[in-house]
Amino acid sequence: MLNCVDLFAGAGGFSLGARNAGFRLRLAIENNLHAISTYRNNLCVGDDAPLLLEGDISLMSPSEARAKAFADGDQCDLLLGGPPCQGFSTHRINDAGVADKRNDLIHTYFDFVREFSPSVFLMENVPGMLWSRHAASLDRFYLEGALAGYEVQDPIVIDARDYGIHQRRKRVFIIGLRRGVAATDLVWPPPVTHGSATARKRTPTLLPWSDCSSVFAEAPAGDPNDVHMKHSDLLIEAFRKTPANGGSRKDSGRTLKCHEEHDGHKDVYGRIDPRQPGPTMTTACINPSKGRFVHPELHHGITARQAARMQTFPDDYVFSGGLMAAGQQVGNAVPVNLARHLILHLTPVMVAARNALQAQKRRAA
Repeated sequence: MLNCVDLFAGAGGFSLGARNAGFRLRLAIENNLHAISTYRNNLCVGDDAPLLLEGDISLMSPSEARAKAFADGDQCDLLLGGPPCQGFSTHRINDAGVADKRNDLIHTYFDFVREFSPSVFLMENVPGMLWSRHAASLDRFYLEGALAGYEVQDPIVIDARDYGIHQRRKRVFIIGLRRGVAATDLVWPPPVTHGSATARKRTPTLLPWSDCSSVFAEAPAGDPNDVHMKHSDLLIEAFRKTPANGGSRKDSGRTLKCHEEHDGHKDVYGRIDPRQPGPTMTTACINPSKGRFVHPELHHGITARQAARMQTFPDDYVFSGGLMAAGQQVGNAVPVNLARHLILHLTPVMVAARNALQAQKRRAA
């Protein structure tokens, strides 16, 4: 069985995708207390539970972490991680975020790459990291990769809906292959599987984008994440006036003072259209004031469970810490089924690398 390590593991979207792809989770590192509780309760169960290290990863020793996680002497095949991306957010204006210390965590990530020496590493982040103002930080990442012995591929932007996820979600993915790992047949990124009507005319084998109607099916009885924000009577009345299945704030006749001066952010307080892929789940996805996060028909924001379904978490995956904490964990996660798809696509490379290393060891013996 191939081994996986997940840094900045959050609630475990990347990890669950790897487990569903057949990998054994060996180590996860996370700092957020609610995310730690979620990860432990859902993924640290059974005989093959991963080691979960809690705390600031920048203060941890990569060599000590490796010794604990791989006490049996086995190798790391895949290293995952989505370093906190607030410094790269597209919502930052002018040069905000350039000196954000959280941006340096991509380099902490690489300290672990060097120590664990995986055949492949896969990093996820927001598209804002590709902005020119962050070029120096990204260049340093590529330099560290080369010095550590990795062929680091160009960053690619993946939209989750192009792979069957019922959500519009663009994120950057960067893979690194340990020098010497055979990957001549690897196509990266994987060919898309779904597309718009226009794309399907060009490529008839594509499936239609997945709508998000299934997200709004009834939740299991007693689901602790089947909760939504409580709204004022005034806001509920505005939702009543907003047409179902995609209605926007303007349709309700509700105009705030800030909207009189600036008519942007037209999606806020809007209803989700279940006939289309859903909006990007952000860390505030359960708050209708932050985007198009109102239920298609009911007069309230979406529940934490519905947000989790947008990210393809199963219904038995419970998020700790209450509504706001759950929304933050869901918004930060990599969609589970997208993670699984990407990892499965990379698996043949890792299998070949493991077989080659084992053959080399046999010859040396």
